[in-house]
Amino acid sequence: MRSVSTVFWYGLGVCLIVVLWGVLAPVNLQTITAEVTGFLSNWFGWYYLLIVMIMLIFCVYLIFSRFGNIKLGKSDDQPEFKLSTWFAMLFSAGMGMGLVFWTTAEPISHAFTSSPISEEGSSQAIKEALQFSFFHWGVHAWAVYAIVALVLAYFKFHKGYPGLISATLIPVFGEKRMNGMPGTIIDTLAVVATVVGVAATLGFGSAQINEGLAFLFNTPSNFTVQLIILAISTALFIFSAWSGVSRGIKYLSNINMLLGFLLMIILLIVGPTLYIFNMFTDSLGGYIANFFDMSLRVAPLNEENQSWIKAWTIFYWAWWISWSPFVGIFIARISKGRTVKEFMLGVLFVPAIVCFIFFSVFGVSAINLEQLGIEKISSFPIETATFATLQHYPLGTLMSLLTIVVIAIFFITSADSATFVLGMLSTSGSMNPEGPVKILWGLSLSSMAAIIVYFGGTQGLQNVLIIAAFPFSVVILLMGYSFFRSANQEVGRRKKKIDKSM
Repeated sequence: MRSVSTVFWYGLGVCLIVVLWGVLAPVNLQTITAEVTGFLSNWFGWYYLLIVMIMLIFCVYLIFSRFGNIKLGKSDDQPEFKLSTWFAMLFSAGMGMGLVFWTTAEPISHAFTSSPISEEGSSQAIKEALQFSFFHWGVHAWAVYAIVALVLAYFKFHKGYPGLISATLIPVFGEKRMNGMPGTIIDTLAVVATVVGVAATLGFGSAQINEGLAFLFNTPSNFTVQLIILAISTALFIFSAWSGVSRGIKYLSNINMLLGFLLMIILLIVGPTLYIFNMFTDSLGGYIANFFDMSLRVAPLNEENQSWIKAWTIFYWAWWISWSPFVGIFIARISKGRTVKEFMLGVLFVPAIVCFIFFSVFGVSAINLEQLGIEKISSFPIETATFATLQHYPLGTLMSLLTIVVIAIFFITSADSATFVLGMLSTSGSMNPEGPVKILWGLSLSSMAAIIVYFGGTQGLQNVLIIAAFPFSVVILLMGYSFFRSANQEVGRRKKKIDKSM
């Protein structure tokens, strides 16, 4: 077995400290981390809005720039996965099971519970609900992932550097620093963000699956059932991880996209079809028309709107940044052989459009029920809002069962992707970490999730993840600059060679 690096021990040590804090003093962890996240959103909300917008502009620039034809690999490298499989895998890693719940819960919340601008329950609030959901899950989120993934893939497959976050900064800080303590700190930050984020998600996901089973079959909703769910899922994702990226995650991602689209198509047919199409079109128009206003909206003169922005938009931006090491490294691994232009077009726009479609179908179906007075979906917790919606439409039980299966597979693929990323970071950037390393991380993730769920420290872990986003945002900006500097030199040298040969 390839020996693990010092990053493994540093990362594991920091994570154990956080977990012990969550076990011994969960309320203290939640209180202190909530205060820090509150401070960051109050004082640096403008910063998050600006840097994510800068990242998006840079991604769009790369599509049309002279770097567009650079291949993420050697000149004769071909993509390892066909387009449909590539889309399915990056979507499964990038959004995961959270999408299943938020496609219903977020539009409902914006429309009837806490509206971004207009009065809750009004026609304007309902129109804005889908528009802001598109905004939060659209190209801004994928731009954050895209930069990290692109830079990693470029330096690993094109330049031959180790597959580490720190290695991408060698052109800026030099090889000596990035092979020393500064590089170790950067890679450890990536490990901590991945472990904490995935452990919190596994804990939250097991609770969500439990709530779905309880809603449908009156299954007991308690820690014992969640532990059983976690144990079964762990066995499945460890088996998938052992199979490797080209088998386990590949097949599960393809299956899940098919099931997800089947679920969405059934609801589109049995739900308020015309209303869904109309709302999708109108919301897409509103999203495009108000794109820059939403992107840079701080609302300094309206305290209520400002609070909403901190609770939703700034929270999401910090969340996407904190997840970018995990998702970015995985997307980089599956993107070898694609050009910069192809990569950016695929990562930025295809998953965003799929998100828009899912939000329209599920969100509008839920909004329709509340508008007609059939069911107050906004009164349900996010774990059960989707099931509460589906039960009022034909084939509701079938769709609910499909939803549980989709959530479970998202659960497995997210954990599977995480074990690969952690294995890679723990073995000096190996793009094919060996099975035992991944299994060790898989068992660690599940154990941490179980402990945190039992002691009630999930919210504290999520806060830690948001805090980790602040320093990592600077790392992402430096990664973008490092890529630009290196690619610019490469294109310049290529141009000189062509000029000399003429």
